[in-house]
Amino acid sequence: MNRVDLRSDTVTQPSKAMRSFMASAAVGDDVLGEDRSVIKLQERMASLLDKEAGLFVPSGTMSNAIAIRCHTQPGDEIITEQNSHIYVYEGGGYAALSGCSIALVPGESGIMNAQSVESKIRKAIDGKGHYPNGRLVCLENTSNRGGGTCYKQDEIEDITAVARKHLCAVHMDGARLFNAVHAMGVEPARMVQDCDTVSICISKGLGAPVGGVLVGSQKIIDQAHRWRKMLGGGMRQAGILAAAGLFALDHNYDRLIEDHARAYTLAQRLTDLEGFHLDLDSVQTNMLYLKTESP
Repeated sequence: MNRVDLRSDTVTQPSKAMRSFMASAAVGDDVLGEDRSVIKLQERMASLLDKEAGLFVPSGTMSNAIAIRCHTQPGDEIITEQNSHIYVYEGGGYAALSGCSIALVPGESGIMNAQSVESKIRKAIDGKGHYPNGRLVCLENTSNRGGGTCYKQDEIEDITAVARKHLCAVHMDGARLFNAVHAMGVEPARMVQDCDTVSICISKGLGAPVGGVLVGSQKIIDQAHRWRKMLGGGMRQAGILAAAGLFALDHNYDRLIEDHARAYTLAQRLTDLEGFHLDLDSVQTNMLYLKTESP
């Protein structure tokens, strides 16, 4: 019996057309900066988000880890939502790899507000040396554990304004940013215009098998190259993988809205079944979380 696996958008497999495109990709040694497919993906993603440069990495988790390392020094503190992917699902990398502590912000369905973020920013000088320095605010859009929920544009702008006020950089964990873009009707560059770095995962809704791209200023991405190497993320003929991202931008980007429609239709049908409970208002993109009654 054929079944559709709906556990996550991470379990999708490349289509035949994507595989064919990958097989014909122009490749080179990316560690030496010579892989044309990787260069093209980095440039396209940076252009799409109106940032100066991009860096292809093996995973979204590595992208987040590199961004944190670029923005902080050991002993600093990052501020993020209490159920964020960076805190829950990345193996404590912020502590092990960057030596940072973390201040957790309570959110509503994974979404923080500016007042709550501001209340969690600490500076060493304010605590007479007892506090760590809050250096980096991390947003996640869409919110995984929030159920695919999205930030409104004014919420992003309010939080980034608070971050600037307290001399904090802003990183957007945009593993599913393009889902948020479609759901909120906001252009990608506008959504992240006040973020210093943005992490995009191509192996989720976009349907590519592997990889992510970190974008930001040229200065930040130059640093990121070094940290990618140190973390073991330098790849050689990586254009085979980058080509999948290029194919996804051309063929799957506009189809994300179809995933949203199907997820909402599924949610509607499940509410008609006895023993299933979910909030239809929380189904904003390609995810749904439901509760079942014990038998």
